[in-house]
Amino acid sequence: MTRRAMVYGHVDLNLIDGSAIWVQGIVQTLSNAGCQVDLVLKAPIKTDRLTAPLAALPNVTLVKPFEDALLPELSGKSNGLTPAQVSKVLKALDTKAPYDLVVVRGLPAVSRLVADDVATGRLWTYLTDVPQSMVEATPEAVDQLTAIAKASRFLLCQTEELRGFFEGLVPEACGRSVLFPPVAPEVTGVESPPPPSADSALKLVYTGKYAPRWNTLEMAALPEQLGARGVNAELHMVGDKVHDDPKDATYKERMQAALESGKGVIWHGGQPREKAMQLAGAAHVGLSWRDADLDDSLELSTKVLEYGVLGLPAVLNRTPMHERLLGPDYPLFVDGIGANGPDHGLGEVVDLIAAVATDPAKYALARERTGAAAAQHTMTKATERMAALIERAFPSPRPNLPAAGARPLRVVVAGHDMKFFTRIADYLAALPGVELRMDHWETLNRHDKERSRELLDWADVIICEWCGGNAIWYSKHKRSNQRLIIRLHRFELFTNYVKQVKIRNVDTVVCVNRHYADLTAQITKWPAEKIVVVPNWVDGAQLNRPKLTGAQFHLGMIGIAPARKRMDLALDVLAELRRDDKRFHLFVKSKQAWDYWWVWRQPAERAHVDDLMRRIRTDPNLRDAVVFDGFGPDVPAWLRGVGWVLSTSDDESFHLSPAEGMASGAVPAVLPWPGARTVYAEEWVHDSAAAIAAEIRTVTAEGTWEDRRAEAQRQVIAAFDLPVVCNTFADLLTGAPQS
Repeated sequence: MTRRAMVYGHVDLNLIDGSAIWVQGIVQTLSNAGCQVDLVLKAPIKTDRLTAPLAALPNVTLVKPFEDALLPELSGKSNGLTPAQVSKVLKALDTKAPYDLVVVRGLPAVSRLVADDVATGRLWTYLTDVPQSMVEATPEAVDQLTAIAKASRFLLCQTEELRGFFEGLVPEACGRSVLFPPVAPEVTGVESPPPPSADSALKLVYTGKYAPRWNTLEMAALPEQLGARGVNAELHMVGDKVHDDPKDATYKERMQAALESGKGVIWHGGQPREKAMQLAGAAHVGLSWRDADLDDSLELSTKVLEYGVLGLPAVLNRTPMHERLLGPDYPLFVDGIGANGPDHGLGEVVDLIAAVATDPAKYALARERTGAAAAQHTMTKATERMAALIERAFPSPRPNLPAAGARPLRVVVAGHDMKFFTRIADYLAALPGVELRMDHWETLNRHDKERSRELLDWADVIICEWCGGNAIWYSKHKRSNQRLIIRLHRFELFTNYVKQVKIRNVDTVVCVNRHYADLTAQITKWPAEKIVVVPNWVDGAQLNRPKLTGAQFHLGMIGIAPARKRMDLALDVLAELRRDDKRFHLFVKSKQAWDYWWVWRQPAERAHVDDLMRRIRTDPNLRDAVVFDGFGPDVPAWLRGVGWVLSTSDDESFHLSPAEGMASGAVPAVLPWPGARTVYAEEWVHDSAAAIAAEIRTVTAEGTWEDRRAEAQRQVIAAFDLPVVCNTFADLLTGAPQS
């Protein structure tokens, strides 16, 4: 089914800069992914350098609010839309023919759409003009971003760094934030010049806007500076957007003069993207060197990727993000020496370029690294990412469900706590042929009986999340032509709830592992054929993120309360490892025991915590080696720094954290709590803390951590990935054979 997408970027497409290029790229990506795309323009078309290639696509329509006078106040005006006008235009278009997804870039525009309740739940939001440090994150800014996250289906994040920061700042972003990096165009017909030589001019190139913090005025001095070093150079500058600087009244005039008459500077003005790429492809070295104040930016310059597509080495600042992209030994990193001086480190840049221009090996290395980085950001890769997001938001039809046009299968999900089931419910609700409603219970036993009765009369299928009062009530009241599915967790099995369920009226009881399925049959005497195993899920798409440097020496533990989680055994593992190698650390993401009143009131629990803290303070192998991080949903970002996830509990029903770790690319290390071997493969289960330490020591010493984590990730995605579990529940709706 073709999806209808509306795209709006709060940027002027008459001017070529990174944000305008992004709009062009996202439209092309959606088009390639099979969507029918309406691009709403912010401003009247004065030049079609960016819009003409889009208008030529058969499934793209340009919506021109000014030319077509979509609002009375726009007739005859030439300035861009205000956020209020954006809201009116987009709402009118969506009301006339609702879109499946609405992609919007720009904080002012998105905020107004959210405030006006336009396309709520269908917004695919892309923001870069947001706080990128805790200092900038005022309470008002966090509230604004929280509202946006709640209203968005997806938050498209340009970099892993921005996604992780956003999730830590706004918990509601977790599960909605997805990585959608800049798109580098796939260019044909551009031949790179031979490597630099003394016989010809060294060609430098810059494409983009001209602004103080982009160091474009300093760049214009490079040909003359290099000439003084005996390097014949010329600088090609492409673009026509020159900024006014409120702090420097003469900046625009000086920048314009440098473009028009700078020594060795060849200014090509504004050009269509394809022409700009051709000009860049004829150069030897690209420039993307910026003011050191931008080193903390969580954004990635599209320019670097465009240069990489062309096989063009780029001069850029050394930052952790750039090191992960190109490697710490990349030869054209500006280290920032003298970056705060009047020339912003111009001398260092001259040294770098001169060195690479005369060293073929360095030049080849720089060229290879930028090309490899760009290969992960091509239009083909972007289209694959977009297609995966579309499938996630709009699952394909299933043969066991009603076809289009038929009455959908009516599903009710009932329960008091949906934290383990919300994502499954979201998937079921999005399935073609399903209509889903929620029966929210106030507690395990308390609910709105009138509401439950209405839903019961309406439903074809009822799913009870937890086997509490909800399961009892629905098992006593359901009709014979309705299906009832109960998902049983660990604690209910040892209560009176299970005794009150009318099992003859229940079609399926779901347990999360074979151990508890067998235990359920043994304790309840329910028919074994009604009890099935459907594991807990992990969101592989969210958890699979690049590991940070040193992760192979970082142990992780998620949840340490109550005492039966046995953090003391995790400390045993850490202490043993650190006797030989002080690089090992333990990272703990958890609430503390005192955060749970029912735990903290128990003397034994308080004593356990006291022992743990005293041991960490006094043991030289543990002191300064344990890091406590706050509890929160930002687990995928946290797991980037973790290479081993420990499960040292006395007992668990499933223990999700090792599975989450595996999906993130970490290696699980599990002690044999009852049922552990029915959840995790034998190779991950160890007999003691000492055995875990020995395994970790061996793997890191032999250099096989990469292989081990790849195998762990393969296993967990095959068995526990969210789509796998969701598909199983989709089959359970109609009793279809499980796939």
